[in-house]
Amino acid sequence: MSNEIPITQCLNWKLGFENSFVIGAWRLGITMNKDLLTIKDLTAKEIEELFSLTDKLKRNKARFSKVLAGKALALVFQKPSNRTRVSFEVGMFQLGGNSLYLSPGEISLGIRESIADVARTLSRFVDGIVLRTFEHKNCEDLARFSGIPVINGLSDFSHPCQALADLYTIREKLKAFKGVTLAYVGDGNNVCNSLLFICAKLGVNVNLGCPKGYEPLAAVLKDSRAIGDTTGAAINLFNDASSAVKDADVIYTDVWTSMGQEDEARKRIEVFEDFQVNMNLVKSAKRGALIMHCLPAHRGQEITDEVIESGNSVVFDEAENRMHVQKAVLIKLLGR
Repeated sequence: MSNEIPITQCLNWKLGFENSFVIGAWRLGITMNKDLLTIKDLTAKEIEELFSLTDKLKRNKARFSKVLAGKALALVFQKPSNRTRVSFEVGMFQLGGNSLYLSPGEISLGIRESIADVARTLSRFVDGIVLRTFEHKNCEDLARFSGIPVINGLSDFSHPCQALADLYTIREKLKAFKGVTLAYVGDGNNVCNSLLFICAKLGVNVNLGCPKGYEPLAAVLKDSRAIGDTTGAAINLFNDASSAVKDADVIYTDVWTSMGQEDEARKRIEVFEDFQVNMNLVKSAKRGALIMHCLPAHRGQEITDEVIESGNSVVFDEAENRMHVQKAVLIKLLGR
């Protein structure tokens, strides 16, 4: 007699503060919070569970094609997007659900309608919300008033889905995290914050190469170093790129000027001039070091064409993995 249980039944099971459901012949324990707002809120075990599920999603897409049938996801975007929008829309479709895109003109959070009212209204219509916004507080407020899961698709403080895809890609390519050193070169921005948290939790060393005045927030450095003390991950800060990259297994960079900082663009180009990831800088890293960038890339500024198109670049594998990892997140949060 089979011990498999129909997924429609299992999705409704509640086991205390955890849920569990069966897909095929394996059981997945749901241990995440209701929302995904920052990597800091995830445990190493939860991250590994997401990665394990992502492995299965990549190997057999058809097996999960009805897992979120009848579910709807709202994409509330205050910032434009390529990868975030497409990866969530296609990912939701591949899981059997639907998504709808809500542009800034349709939902002006806190202007046309309060965040609390938007949260309460959408909670009556859809099963989850992805918010791509400026202030991180918008994510926190939306989650506080929402009765459904809220996923941070990007805020000025955090980019959790990107960091999950980044470390999943490293896991795919290097097969392990122990002893790996990631060199982040550039602005101490939201991507950098998320990388610090996830690398610290997974035991990956981080060398930061940031100009003076453009380092990550002091609180993020303090918290990530405290986490690293328990996992063996060293977090080092340098104010030059070559020291950060020396003997690194992975070189990661991002744009020098993020959305909302356009008025600083000219100044930032001057400040970051010596932090370009070019072939001369890459030579300081380990031979075969992976090249990563969250995209979009300003080629000729933070990274050269020669580097991003090199054989060591995994930039587009990284971009693809956004969708696979996010499908795992969607199953974890919406498949309840």
